Amino acid sequence: MKLMTRLMGAAAIAVSGLAAAPVFADGGTLVIASTQVPRHLNGAVQSGIATAVPSTQIFASPLRYDENWEPQPYLAQSWEVAEDGLSVTLNLVQNATFHDGEPVTSEDVAFSIMTTKENHPFKSMFAPVESIETPDPHTAIIRLSQPHPALLLALSPALAPVLPQHVYGDGQDVKTHPANTAPVGSGPFILEEFTAGEAVVMKKNPNFFIEGRPKLDEIIVRIIKDPSALLIAMENGDADMYPFMAGSQEIRRLEKVESLNVTTDGYAAVGPVNWIAFNTASPKLSDVRVRQAIAYAVDRDFITKALHRGVSSPQRGPIIESSPFFDETIPAYDVDLEKAQALMNEAGFGDGMELTVDYIPGPKEQQQSVAEYLKSQLKKIGIDVTVRAAPDFPTWAGRVSGHDFELTMDVVFNWGDPVIGVHRTYLSSNIVKGVIWSNTQQYTNERVDELLNAAAVELDVDKRKALYAEFQQLVAGDLPVYWVNALPYHTAYDARLQNVPTGIWGTMHPMDMVEWSE
Repeated sequence: MKLMTRLMGAAAIAVSGLAAAPVFADGGTLVIASTQVPRHLNGAVQSGIATAVPSTQIFASPLRYDENWEPQPYLAQSWEVAEDGLSVTLNLVQNATFHDGEPVTSEDVAFSIMTTKENHPFKSMFAPVESIETPDPHTAIIRLSQPHPALLLALSPALAPVLPQHVYGDGQDVKTHPANTAPVGSGPFILEEFTAGEAVVMKKNPNFFIEGRPKLDEIIVRIIKDPSALLIAMENGDADMYPFMAGSQEIRRLEKVESLNVTTDGYAAVGPVNWIAFNTASPKLSDVRVRQAIAYAVDRDFITKALHRGVSSPQRGPIIESSPFFDETIPAYDVDLEKAQALMNEAGFGDGMELTVDYIPGPKEQQQSVAEYLKSQLKKIGIDVTVRAAPDFPTWAGRVSGHDFELTMDVVFNWGDPVIGVHRTYLSSNIVKGVIWSNTQQYTNERVDELLNAAAVELDVDKRKALYAEFQQLVAGDLPVYWVNALPYHTAYDARLQNVPTGIWGTMHPMDMVEWSE
């Protein structure tokens, strides 16, 4: 029924365009097509795309970010970082209310950050937060145990939704709280319907604290699990936007639709890196020369240009190449089979070896196809590869987090700042059996630990870049991971849509400025 409302609205816009041809059409509905199924809508306790896209429409946050990685006012109209880096003061707007009419106060901000610290899977985001003082309803002072250069980025909509304490502070477990499927936020859109596995319907918040916004009347996130049906919906105009599109065939197909725009903008902070991880504790892979031999045997260009049909870009290191912290001098390990064979000989595996490669269940093109390519390519240096599929994510995650693997394919997000998304997979202190996306490679390097721990408290950007440059060179030599490509996320959208969020968080950003034009 809601989709019919959207289609009727679009038709009305088209008819009105014939008469008056306005530059912008008031209101209207945006239908976002997605294959991602959210379990619930509370981004304070759940990471990932499926939750973040609707969560950032329902919940406001202290800050938001532009396309230049610069923080912008949101619930905090201004902020101040102390000279010693040990506190950040947020000055909140005074006219923000939750969707139930209750005012947003500094106590809600304090409650939300501490709740996120305790319950969100990204433990490094708010780990240095010791306490939050609330001297008045519109001032929150975040006290830190150490300087935390990633803190402001962690106050983004995708990572720091401000929850209503009067709803969530009732003593129930926030991870299973009933409000997670019927959230009350202060963002530009109000949840109207959440049908698990089918759709999230959000209507305009008429009391949104930013005057004149949002522009749209309604946003519908429509879950379409069948990729073919999703593409047809986009081609027919039954859906208006398809973010996080990663398949080369679907990208190329929608690029040919005249009524659509397709862009790669909007994923700089997400930083999705597709990699081959080595179990460095394995007797076969503990010798760095074997890992380097594999790197010299793998053709990254073939994977990105042939297997991914040119929509994917090579990735040479742990920090996404679109990040200001990426070190472009990191070695690429261009294909050299003679050098690879020589390294295998030096390591005592001149007669070959057998290895198993796992891969995370996901798009075949990014995972299974690359794993099968390894089987043929590594044969050239005497490695007999067995590709081990997993029937589902828990099976794969159980193997990898239990260190029951040799090679595994995976996609890991940078999440904006290395402190949030990169440190976790290289710090030796984060070798935690049973936890996926920890240091499951069991990689240890004392100097790498020193560099990452120093970068985690360094506020000078240039000094942080230098620390991360040395880190990248070291891990490029040690190769606990061979980085293959940046996942080719694209967004397809109706060409009449204006102000489509293409900043660093893409559609994990409030869409209060999105509007229709003729």
